[in-house]
Amino acid sequence: MSRITIEEVKHVANLARLAITEEEATKFQKQLDAIISFAEELNEIDTEGIEPTSHVLDMKNVLREDKSTKGLPVEEVLRNAPDHQEGQVKVPSIME
Repeated sequence: MSRITIEEVKHVANLARLAITEEEATKFQKQLDAIISFAEELNEIDTEGIEPTSHVLDMKNVLREDKSTKGLPVEEVLRNAPDHQEGQVKVPSIME
């Protein structure tokens, strides 16, 4: 007996906004049943004493210390701007 019905497959397809045919629903039913069976096999594995992890390798990000630094002088930044006004970079309007 299948663990997922054709109606459930169609319901999931509808939730995902997918239009599927009867033939596709039958095909997906078999595929999803195989996936569910595999997940059930995984549930049978004894994981007692195994610490949960988010990654199979013991890796950590190496981050530098977050230090604030002085930015560029306004005059230097505006020197590269094609147009500026009152210490601000002026750009074309995108709103009407």
